[in-house]
Amino acid sequence: MQIIDGNEIATQFRAEIANEVRKMFEQGLRAPHLAVIVAGENPASQSYIKNKEKACQEAGFISTVYRLPDNISEEEILKIINFVNNDNEIDGVIVQLPLPNHINTDKIAQAIIPAKDVDGFHPLNLGKMIAGLPCYIPATPLGILKLIEKTGIETEGKHCVIVGRSNIVGTPLSIMLSRKTNPGNCTVTLCHSSTQNLKSHTLKADILISAIGKPSIIKADMVKENAVVIDVGINRISDIETHSGSRIIGDVDFEEVSKKCSFITPVPGGVGPMTVIGLLLNTLKAARKEIYY
Repeated sequence: MQIIDGNEIATQFRAEIANEVRKMFEQGLRAPHLAVIVAGENPASQSYIKNKEKACQEAGFISTVYRLPDNISEEEILKIINFVNNDNEIDGVIVQLPLPNHINTDKIAQAIIPAKDVDGFHPLNLGKMIAGLPCYIPATPLGILKLIEKTGIETEGKHCVIVGRSNIVGTPLSIMLSRKTNPGNCTVTLCHSSTQNLKSHTLKADILISAIGKPSIIKADMVKENAVVIDVGINRISDIETHSGSRIIGDVDFEEVSKKCSFITPVPGGVGPMTVIGLLLNTLKAARKEIYY
């Protein structure tokens, strides 16, 4: 069994991206600029923002964070998005989720112009992805594809079972892995909360990806011997032995499943750092005007 170290692979990618940024400087171009909008004091969101700021700094990017109060109105957020949409010095914009309950997440996501939608959530980018056209792929699926590629995991002809059908991870990843690409050429089964007898599906997986957000839902008896297991879940559970009183675990029972599989990602330190890499790669494309001119 090999643990896939997302932190180590992300470090390699940041160095490669930083090298590309240096080339831009040599051509007289400015650094890529990412703007992040976050509303409220969600501890997980604040942690993610710090990670993104650090990654931007290490890659040579400019980052701007708009920290907004929890009670901010939807109208005010839309005004800020309109401002960054029209700022020619900003290449990419993301809105950190979750937003406060009174904010319409879909409305906010669609307010970001497709050319700056480096999270890949806008319907135009999702539609282009489905059609196989150049676009920004959602950051977590892109990070997973890069993780698979860098690890050298063979995907062609393999049966990939994905647990979770969100537009952020499961659905776009199922499309990308079924494509005639590398990584890709998988036969894909997409499972979800209404799937009956989940175990019967997961046991057939050569590559099992869980992104359903339920702590330790994937047990050892649900995993085929020597399968590749990628855990996208980020679940905070109580733990009185930790300083904070809680800890983060994934969707996979890591201790037991790791005894059966060939490759496995830990939580934290697996997919999470690669999601940030997906974001940086999309922002680099935006700065270079590779998708939208």
